[in-house]
Amino acid sequence: MSRRKSYSDTFTGEADNGIRRILEGEENDKGERLRRILLKIINNDLTPRQKEIIMLYYFKRMDVVSIADVLGVTPQAVSAAMSRARLRIFRILRYYIM
Repeated sequence: MSRRKSYSDTFTGEADNGIRRILEGEENDKGERLRRILLKIINNDLTPRQKEIIMLYYFKRMDVVSIADVLGVTPQAVSAAMSRARLRIFRILRYYIM
C-alpha cells in the first residue's frame, strides 16, 4: 500500500503561529520567559516521538509529509502525534500563565 504524498497540514491556525513566534524569540521580555517555559515543557513532558516531531516541525520548519518520510510513518500518524503533543503543551502551559 503506497503512502499518500499530499496531506493537509492542519496546524496553521493562530495558536500555531503563536508557538512559532515564541520559539523564534519574536516576543518581548515576557515572551522570553514563555519561551523558556515552552522549551522546558517540550524537553521534560512530551514523549520522545512527540518531542522529535515538535522539533522537526517548529525548529526545522518541516511539513507533516516530510516528517512522515523522515520517521518512516504515515502523515496521519505524525498529525495525530502533533495534535496530542500540542494539547499536552497547552494543558501544561495553562498553569504557568494563569
